[in-house]
Amino acid sequence: MHAAGQVVSAAEVPDDTDPARLMASLNSICGPAVVVHGCSRAPDDFNARFDARSRTYVYALYTSATADPWLERTAWHHPGPLDLDAMNEAAGHLLGRRDFSSFGRLPAPDASAERTLYELTCSRSGEIVRVRARAGAFIQQMVRSLVGTLAAVGAGKIEPDAMPSILAAADRAAAGPVAPPHGLCLLSVEYEGGWSRPFDPFQ
Repeated sequence: MHAAGQVVSAAEVPDDTDPARLMASLNSICGPAVVVHGCSRAPDDFNARFDARSRTYVYALYTSATADPWLERTAWHHPGPLDLDAMNEAAGHLLGRRDFSSFGRLPAPDASAERTLYELTCSRSGEIVRVRARAGAFIQQMVRSLVGTLAAVGAGKIEPDAMPSILAAADRAAAGPVAPPHGLCLLSVEYEGGWSRPFDPFQ
């Protein structure tokens, strides 16, 4: 999994730390594999994970007949045409507050699988198909399971109107396969007052 808009918070930072110098130091140590785009002070009680209002992921598939070495690390090679109309029709059945037990794993047997999915859309640019998902939070492997199921819909293996029954089954075996991890990218995290990334590199 990759990230274009990951957010990290640190609880103990000296008061005299210059955020600009800290960002430059981090980039000199971690770059170019990991790059810090911004560094600023936050309230003492801020938590990058638990204060988030929503998260947006983008998953990339490329549908060419042959593999592309330039895309191999960041997209799922899924050769053959995908019916985006069918995929978006299926996605519409999954929006809202739902029990997503059929689309992921829970960290504990008594944990809730209810999540609110605000956005789930599929688009195409040439031979690249992107699935965009935004929710308040996701259960483990949820985005990849949604993508695997939508890809099966696009390939004609699952009907779009099967989504309500898949949700109702509350059984991971009822949905499509889990898409491989390398096509997934965390695009942004939303907080009160804004997003972690001011622009969308996938548009």
